[in-house]
Amino acid sequence: MNELTDLTLREASELVHHRSVSAVELAEATLTRIERTEPLIHAFASLRADRALDDARAADEELEQGSWHGPLHGIPVGVKDLLYTDDQPTEAGSKVLAGFHPTYNATVVNKLRQSRAILVGKTVTHEFAFGQNVPDTRNPWRLDCYPGGSSAGSGAAVAARSLFGSIGTDTGGSVRTPAAVNGIVGLKPTYGRVSRYGVIPLSPSLDHVGPLARTVEDCALLFQAICGFDALDPGSVDVPSPDFVAALNGDIKGVRIGVDAGYFLYEQVTDAVRRAVESAIVKLSELGAVRIDVNIPELEWSTTVGNVTTLVDAGAWHRKRLRSRLLDYHPGTRRMLELGELVPGYHYVMVQRVRTLIRNAVRQAFTVNRLDALIGPTIPITAPPLDQLSVNRFDDKVPGALSTLIHHGYPASVTGLPAISVPCGFSEDGLPIGLQLIGRPFDEKTLFRVGQAYERVTRWYTRKPVLE
Repeated sequence: MNELTDLTLREASELVHHRSVSAVELAEATLTRIERTEPLIHAFASLRADRALDDARAADEELEQGSWHGPLHGIPVGVKDLLYTDDQPTEAGSKVLAGFHPTYNATVVNKLRQSRAILVGKTVTHEFAFGQNVPDTRNPWRLDCYPGGSSAGSGAAVAARSLFGSIGTDTGGSVRTPAAVNGIVGLKPTYGRVSRYGVIPLSPSLDHVGPLARTVEDCALLFQAICGFDALDPGSVDVPSPDFVAALNGDIKGVRIGVDAGYFLYEQVTDAVRRAVESAIVKLSELGAVRIDVNIPELEWSTTVGNVTTLVDAGAWHRKRLRSRLLDYHPGTRRMLELGELVPGYHYVMVQRVRTLIRNAVRQAFTVNRLDALIGPTIPITAPPLDQLSVNRFDDKVPGALSTLIHHGYPASVTGLPAISVPCGFSEDGLPIGLQLIGRPFDEKTLFRVGQAYERVTRWYTRKPVLE
């Protein structure tokens, strides 16, 4: 049954819908795959195997009665261990929340269940998504390499064919980076498009919840299910949600794509990544897209703005727990949270003013140049070896330093714009490379359309890691 796990989400959905394969068969194949991959990649914080099979049986019964709840019906998925689940612990990768059982679900979890997706388990995150500890999760393409940011468990599980899709969170790139280094697709939606109710925060003004999947269409199917206004989330925005899947398969003739080479192709971008991204831009041009060279110098402030905002926001949220559970935090996480409490108030205010300048500059660049998207590498490098990873280093000159890994992630986060990462090639040593597209507010459908047009003619998604 393992060949079932090689299907895309869309392919599996069609089989379940037409009852060529049962939801139980799909769940059993997924759980078998997890048994084989999990000893190697450690992507799951917890599993709910028996309950998943019960849910799959219920999904099959509904299909037998003629009730189909959409393309996620009977599809095994996972969610990051920051999202509340009322039937599983939510521990956020920390001893601080060991054994914590929420009494309600995150809105996104409820939406997945309403879609009759089969929640298989919770995926591994860095402690409170802060990235200062290094979990056991491994990159399925090379086990000694970085598996991505705090949504690494979600990314690695999807890449390893242990899930058909998963949900992550993204503050400075933690959906897009795992997508890039694991050779899959990840979307950070527009700020406010997906509810964060029932999601443990890192930085409320920067946090986003988004899907990871193997193809652009799969990502769109997941996004369609989880997006929408939620009065329980004060940051939620009430805007119409179009049929994102229907927007696929269109041509991209005349789509205007901005290239800020000074920022997104700066000197720390490796040769392999630069070649892959420039080749992708040429390919998009051949498909009818129009390249527009732009210069947005204000983007250089994005990392500083993102880092300071995250430090202060996280320090404020953890203030009481730090005083009561100090020794239960990982030392690196504790130091960063304590640092957040030491940032002077006027620094935080100044950073928010600069954040406004960045937003205005990006908005002007989109308006003046009539852009549909900005394009560049998702991250400047391929997955660094874990022994070169330094989450406590903020020096752009060090390949494995945190600032290198988040340099391209923060612009979309501090502006709240939607951004997608799609595979665009591999390095000579076989590591995936990600292409990032940043779009207009609430225009995820254009990102899906451009991403799928590129995916259709390159088909990088058909490659898969070999786990033996």
